[in-house]
Amino acid sequence: MPNPTQHHIKKVLITSGTGFIGSNLAEALLKEGCQVRILLRDNSDLRAVKGLSVEHFIGDILDKNSLRQAMDGCDTVFHTAAIVAMWKKKGTEQKEVNVLGTKNVAEVALETGVKKFVHTSSIAALGYRTDGKLSDETTDFNWNTQLTYKYSKHLAELEIFKAIEKGLDAVIVNPAVVIGPKDYRFHGGSLIKRVSSGMVPFYIDGGINIVYIDDVVFGHIQAAKVGRIGERYVLGGTNLTIKEAFEQVAEVVGVTPPKFKAPTLLVKSAAKFFDLISSVTGKKPFISSDLIASIGINFWFNTEKAERGFGYQITPFKEAVKKTYVWYKAEGLLES
Repeated sequence: MPNPTQHHIKKVLITSGTGFIGSNLAEALLKEGCQVRILLRDNSDLRAVKGLSVEHFIGDILDKNSLRQAMDGCDTVFHTAAIVAMWKKKGTEQKEVNVLGTKNVAEVALETGVKKFVHTSSIAALGYRTDGKLSDETTDFNWNTQLTYKYSKHLAELEIFKAIEKGLDAVIVNPAVVIGPKDYRFHGGSLIKRVSSGMVPFYIDGGINIVYIDDVVFGHIQAAKVGRIGERYVLGGTNLTIKEAFEQVAEVVGVTPPKFKAPTLLVKSAAKFFDLISSVTGKKPFISSDLIASIGINFWFNTEKAERGFGYQITPFKEAVKKTYVWYKAEGLLES
């Protein structure tokens, strides 16, 4: 029997619809028969949406007028736009896009009467635990506020909760580190790129949670259909130590994994050095204090809430790596 409270997705707006999550989400929604409109800039990279029958709408989440026009007639909004960067030079831009931009999208959704709003947050907006247990949707943010990406995602969630108090039917999803096809900018895929090319000479202490893009897309759609207003849902994958992640990626792609564990103090010192160099050159650092913030921490999650709430399932890690690697090779994005 169908759920009487289920939201029926008909006409959708996806912010950053040309991005990694947004483009995969657009393709899945099209297969469900939805009308899909994507918000993009006039200089956006269109490779991820090539061949998709989506409506392109030029606009900017910092421009409320363009948002009003983009949301016209839409019953559902997926807000996936964000600046994902682990270096301090992007801090000002992240505050504008990730925080103010989210505030704008949520406020315009209220104005235009959007029936369902799904905000793509991140596990970065959640805290870590020191008692050996897994983090979840209730783990309060406890990171250093100087970590620009993490803090911006936390502040963005606060903007969503403010809009919910004003009547917005919004749900928050918190993906882990995402890998999969259409990750042209190598966000989560940088792990596969670095290991397969031998760019990782060592591993560090700590743990990571990695999820496949198809699972994240499924979680977004189900959150829109049956997610409860004001709730978070962790869209996580496999919990691994950094060493295990490197070893399993190396096994799949056929290279030798790093054998040497770098001392934590050395890595932190190196990150500060690269931070300094980056501040002078303006170039992205090889490693940064933001990137290695969780060194020594098992930043692991459980996905029980999403599993119970809408049947969320996790793709096995090696299968996810293989699918991602095959796609990168087919696109010619990895060194031979």
